[in-house]
Amino acid sequence: MTTVEPSRARRLKTATHGVHDGLDQAIMKAEPFSSRQAYADFLRVQQLFHRDIAALYQAPALAALVPDLADRRRYEQVRADLADLEAAPAPEDETPRFAENRQPDVPTALGWLYVAEGSNLGAAFLLKAAAGLGLSPEFGARHLAASPEGRANHWRSFTAALDAADLTDEEEARLMAGASAAFSRVRGLVDRTFWSGTAAA
Repeated sequence: MTTVEPSRARRLKTATHGVHDGLDQAIMKAEPFSSRQAYADFLRVQQLFHRDIAALYQAPALAALVPDLADRRRYEQVRADLADLEAAPAPEDETPRFAENRQPDVPTALGWLYVAEGSNLGAAFLLKAAAGLGLSPEFGARHLAASPEGRANHWRSFTAALDAADLTDEEEARLMAGASAAFSRVRGLVDRTFWSGTAAA
């Protein structure tokens, strides 16, 4: 009997389960949808994470792998959500994880994008919670909106590109490490924003 090896996306999900679950629990503990003030703090976490990866959506090497990569960027939507709420953005005094005009390490970058794209897949639940605060894809929850082709199709096109990427074993290890680092970065932002009053990691 032939054993079918799990796809790269599934292997990545398994490898990052622990750090991903820890992040989910930290977000639930923070109760970001308990008030607009708490939600604004959640937006500041999103702002700094998406600022870290904003440059990736313009990287030619990644655009060659991921369909509609530039359209997947959500940093501007997060900033618009903060503006809708008349909430001050977090200070952007740290150097972003990925710099503009610099070719990123593709496997590492794909790991970070996996985290960003996965968060969009799971945002339907968050959008419903935001609606309880009077927010919508047109006001205050723009970055949680589904893509025109639907969340599932949007995710499938990304994971298909991820699975199709030609990576060596060493590059795949960098992919896994990149995803773990991205989850840890967001966890650090959540912990420090909600428990220390600062958004840094």
